Order: sequence, then C-alpha cells, then structure tokens
Amino acid sequence: MADLKYYDVILKPVLTEKSMNDMAVKKYVFLVHPDATKNQIKEAVEKLFEGAHVERINTMNYQGKKKRRQMNRRYSVRGRTSARKKAVVQLSQNSREIELFQGM
Repeated sequence: MADLKYYDVILKPVLTEKSMNDMAVKKYVFLVHPDATKNQIKEAVEKLFEGAHVERINTMNYQGKKKRRQMNRRYSVRGRTSARKKAVVQLSQNSREIELFQGM
C-alpha cells in the first residue's frame, strides 16, 4: 500500500451529466488514486474542502480497456489503458457545498 498524503488522493473531479444532477443532493464524484482507501478519501475531502463533512463514500475500480494499434500490415501492438478508481462522496446535510462545482 502506498504512503499517500491527502493532497495526492484526489486526482480530479468527474463532470458528467449524471454527476452534475447528483450535486443537488450533495453527492460529488472524483477520480482518486487507485491505492486510496475510503478513510484516506474521507480525510482528503474534509481537509481540501473547508466545511465539508463526509457521510459516506462508495468506490468503484475500473480495469484498463484493451487497445490495439496497427503498426503496419503485419505488425500490431496490443496493450491496455491505465486502470482507474472512482469515488462517490456523499456529504452530510449540515455540511457546506464544495465550491469547486459552483456555477457549472
């Protein structure tokens, strides 16, 4: 297990139509480090976003997709894209909203 600091846990927010609709009920979606645990994600959200109190976290692990690239007529390279982990963070009712998502 990697020794992660709280600022290394959250990689970027996920901005999709579904995640934008979930913000009305204080659910936020982030791409996180693949080795991060739920406790580390909770600590990172509460430290990075002042006034946020995490109620629960759901995580999903995604394998990399298979890809193939044709080099020439006979030769092709096969591989995978990198794996990723997604976290859905539910904030409590009395916590502040995350300002990163305001105005979108």
